[in-house]
Amino acid sequence: MRFQQSCRMAVWLVIAPLLLGGCSILREFGPVVEVHTLDAGEAIELKRGDILTRGKLSEATTQTIRVAALDAQACAKPISADCVEALAAVTGVAADRRLAALSELWLAQAQAMKPGSEQQAAWLETIRYAYAYLFFGDHTPGERAFEDRQTQVRDWYNYAVERAATGMFEVRQQMSTQLPAQTRWNIAGWELQLDMRSARLPGSTAVPAELLPASSLSFRGLRSLYRRDGFGAELVAVMPDEPLTSAPTRDGRPAAKRNQQPLPWSEMPAPSMTILLHPDGDDLDSVLHTRTVRLTVHDPYVESAIMLRGQRVPLAANFTAGYGLWLARANFNRQSLRSLLGREGGIDRPHVYLMQPYDPNRRIIVMLHGLASSPEAWVELANEILGDEALRQHYQIWQVYYPTNMPIALNHAMIRRALGDTLAHFDPSGQAPASSDLVLVGHSMGGVIARLMVSSTDQSLVQLAADRSRLTPQQIKRIDPMLRFEPFPHVSRAIFIAAPHRGTSVAGGRLGRWMASFIRLPVTVLEELAQTLVPNAAASSHESLGNIPNSVDNLDENDPFLGTAANFPISAQVRYHSILAQTNADVPLEDSDDGLVPYRSAHLPGAESEKVIISGHSVQQSAAAVLEIQRILKDDMIQGKKRPHSSVQ
Repeated sequence: MRFQQSCRMAVWLVIAPLLLGGCSILREFGPVVEVHTLDAGEAIELKRGDILTRGKLSEATTQTIRVAALDAQACAKPISADCVEALAAVTGVAADRRLAALSELWLAQAQAMKPGSEQQAAWLETIRYAYAYLFFGDHTPGERAFEDRQTQVRDWYNYAVERAATGMFEVRQQMSTQLPAQTRWNIAGWELQLDMRSARLPGSTAVPAELLPASSLSFRGLRSLYRRDGFGAELVAVMPDEPLTSAPTRDGRPAAKRNQQPLPWSEMPAPSMTILLHPDGDDLDSVLHTRTVRLTVHDPYVESAIMLRGQRVPLAANFTAGYGLWLARANFNRQSLRSLLGREGGIDRPHVYLMQPYDPNRRIIVMLHGLASSPEAWVELANEILGDEALRQHYQIWQVYYPTNMPIALNHAMIRRALGDTLAHFDPSGQAPASSDLVLVGHSMGGVIARLMVSSTDQSLVQLAADRSRLTPQQIKRIDPMLRFEPFPHVSRAIFIAAPHRGTSVAGGRLGRWMASFIRLPVTVLEELAQTLVPNAAASSHESLGNIPNSVDNLDENDPFLGTAANFPISAQVRYHSILAQTNADVPLEDSDDGLVPYRSAHLPGAESEKVIISGHSVQQSAAAVLEIQRILKDDMIQGKKRPHSSVQ
């Protein structure tokens, strides 16, 4: 009996698969669903991995292809137009799933193509379906706020806009035609409407020399990269830039002299921008069939969000890339050394760099670097201020780049003039909030100059010049404006960092004297000074000026100019702070120094705060100093709102 039952079971096991050959359950002799355990990395990669991050389609797109009864393997090929067309025609799949999958499929196609019109068309199709998903799908962006899928689609849109915009720019460069502020032109079978009304580009030209994706730039020498997640492509517009130099031209005259008086200011020639591409249409069907797209340019310092289809959409932004690129290409390190030595390729007068297009409603922080230095001295501080949302919304940064070989009195006078001319250019009436409550930040010799800018003098410097020079009373009278001054208008706060207000023994020692022996003053400056002293003299009369002290001479603790200036009273309207460095924490503070500047020289009585940091002389680059300056600026924001005279909004 048992034998018969066993035989029947065996026969059934043989016949059943033949009768039910289409049933995978019997064919595999296994369960319908199997389960595997994933670790955290595998789980996250499965949810978030996509064509951009791992080079193959996301799991969500693959699932959508399967649900649509399409061949997943065929659709995974780099270029599968049939799959795209088939999925676009499917009606039984939810709109969100279908639109997102189509955006990724088009992105995969674009990546596999060579640069050209076909690739541009694929980028635009990627943008079309991503835009349709975000604003015309089954849900609003706010309803999907925490969904990984929306983040993926936003990234595809941003990347496709980045590639499309840079590709369009390259086409435009090849066309070599000037585009007006708003125009239309055809590309890859689409009509492009270019709208740059919100763009703010520095310089006299409205067309960048380069348009670089911020995502493609990597920096060394910066602690942090500051950006804002959001909608749009983060780009850097590299503008044509006239280098500041005293190098002679073909006629043998220095460029600055030949051009008479160049502008004392310019905006940083690598501004950040955010670009959007908007497919035309007011509903899903029109967006999916349009061949018109509008490109808009946005200033991330002015716009943090825009309204799109009734939704408040945060704009993507990168606040470090443009600044880092400018510093990397400016070659300040070599130029500042040439300036110190008075050699060709240096600069011969101060220049004010605006770190962003001028904003009349943001207060100005003026930064003054030290000896043999440049705007590179402020790389960490400026980047942290640009990256701090509260500070970025309240302040704008101006950096003064000046030749550090000149006498401090002359540099001080020229910097005052450059700042005054810059303010007068941007705010002729002087009524903008930006022109009130300026903040000065000076390191080393820049701190000495900053102190002079907030001080009052009397006849003492004039008398000193009369006693220690061979100048006639008439010549002394001509330089009187440089030697007698009042606090620079509208400065409300100053921060002095490792500043040798009473000089340093290093400058008067063997090393300092040796270094000073190599320094030469710019010929253009000597000629201008000679013309001031002897208006009708020949151009070469500067040779009769005698031994004018240079900046290193002035920093000697025994220098009479610095000894006199150290006693000038600081304006009662200015709150000031000191940040000092101490190389050895075991040395008593009163006897300490930072390797160059002793505490007794950098200390200022009456300071609202004094912060001592264990560091060398370049303390302004330390994280502790940056945090202290940020604290001072944020406190100043609060106090500024309470001051009745403050016009800052």
